[in-house]
Amino acid sequence: MPAHGTSDVSIPLPSGGALRAAMAVPGGEGVAAADGRPGMLVLHEAYGLNDDMRRIAARFATNGYVTIVPDLYSEGNTALCLSRMLLDAAFREARHTMAVIEAARAWLADRADVDSGRVGVIGFCMGGGFALLFAARGTVGVAGVNYGPVPKRRERLTGVCPVVASYGALDKQLAPSARRLEEHLTALGVPHDVKMYEGAGHSFWSYDNVPSWATKLPDMGKAGYVESAAEDA
Repeated sequence: MPAHGTSDVSIPLPSGGALRAAMAVPGGEGVAAADGRPGMLVLHEAYGLNDDMRRIAARFATNGYVTIVPDLYSEGNTALCLSRMLLDAAFREARHTMAVIEAARAWLADRADVDSGRVGVIGFCMGGGFALLFAARGTVGVAGVNYGPVPKRRERLTGVCPVVASYGALDKQLAPSARRLEEHLTALGVPHDVKMYEGAGHSFWSYDNVPSWATKLPDMGKAGYVESAAEDA
């Protein structure tokens, strides 16, 4: 059952099949094409398209964005499989996932109530890594990267759009990625705002929506919601 004012939609894929997604629209309905609103593509963390991602989508809609959250597990991928794609050694394997995300972006941008020239992407953890890679494709105007992995090779980010990135200082696994991202974007001359939040760990945007299987994973750096950090980010 859709939650937080979102609805479920199906996005056709160029390769065949369809991508499941959650959608949130300002006011609950579209507006005329001439009054096109900005669009936001939300890429979920490893926990998938859960109520927390729907909550975040609804909040973007409240702020005027037509928002979709594609379910990156729609095609049978697993969290481990997708996370591995963010490693430099497996970067080429991410191309299909990039194409899937592009299909979602194009579907959003083609809506009559969306200004196709004002579409952004934001991601969390695994989704943050994909948001950063996707932002280098030149089809979005801005990217939000929240505690996402960053490629070691700077050239992977050539052509990236302006980036706002947020990390928790207690997140020992991904805090180094914040420093690497700052260095990469500075060297590339890309406008950016990379911030480290003291007292926050991993997944500080997210409420308690951790699936049972995730409780068996190693601690991701004091993971949990931190209101002050989440609101500022």
